[in-house]
Amino acid sequence: MKIGLFFGSFNPVHIGHLAIANYMVEFTDIQQLWFVISPHNPFKPKKTLLEDYHRRTLMQIALDKEDRFRISDIEFSMPKPSYTIDTLTYLKEKHPAHTFVILMGSDGLPAFNKWKNYQLIEEGYQRYVYPRPGYPVDPARHKNLVLVNAPLMDVSSSFIRKAINEGKNVRYFLPEKVYDYIEEMYFYKNLKQ
Repeated sequence: MKIGLFFGSFNPVHIGHLAIANYMVEFTDIQQLWFVISPHNPFKPKKTLLEDYHRRTLMQIALDKEDRFRISDIEFSMPKPSYTIDTLTYLKEKHPAHTFVILMGSDGLPAFNKWKNYQLIEEGYQRYVYPRPGYPVDPARHKNLVLVNAPLMDVSSSFIRKAINEGKNVRYFLPEKVYDYIEEMYFYKNLKQ
C-alpha cells in the first residue's frame, strides 16, 4: 500500500490540512494518508506549541471516523527534536510491506537541504509537493519529486493562532468540533508574540 506521510505540528489542524489530505488520496496514487504529529519541529519556536496530547485530540476530533486517514504519534516517543529521516527509517522497519511517500508544501523546499540526512530522504523516498503561495517549484531541479497540482491553500496554523490571540472569529477556518474544543479549552488566547 502506498502511504502518504503528512508531517506537521498541526497546531492546530485546520481546513487547509484536511483539504490537501483529501486531495492527495482522491487525485494521486496515495491509498492512505497518515498525519504524523511532530512534537517539535527543529525549525520552529516551541513557545506557542500546544501539548502533544492536545494536538492529538484535535486531530482525532477533526478526522472523526475517516478511514482514509490515520493519526501517527510515533514521534512522541522518539528523541527530541524529531527528524524526518529517523521517523522514515522506523516506519519502514515496522511496516516493510508499505511504500511511504512524503507530503510537503512547496514552502518547505528552500530549507530541505538543512534537514538531517536530506540526501537519504531525496534518494529513498518520493516527495509529493503541493503548492504554497509565493513558492513556485521547478521539478527538474529536484530529485524524486512529484509536483501535485492541489488547490492553493493560503491558510496556516500560525495565522489561526494569531487571529485567535487577537480575538478574531476563525470558526470557518477549522472543522466545527475543533473550533468548539479550542474555544472550550481557551487555547491560543493571550499569547505572548
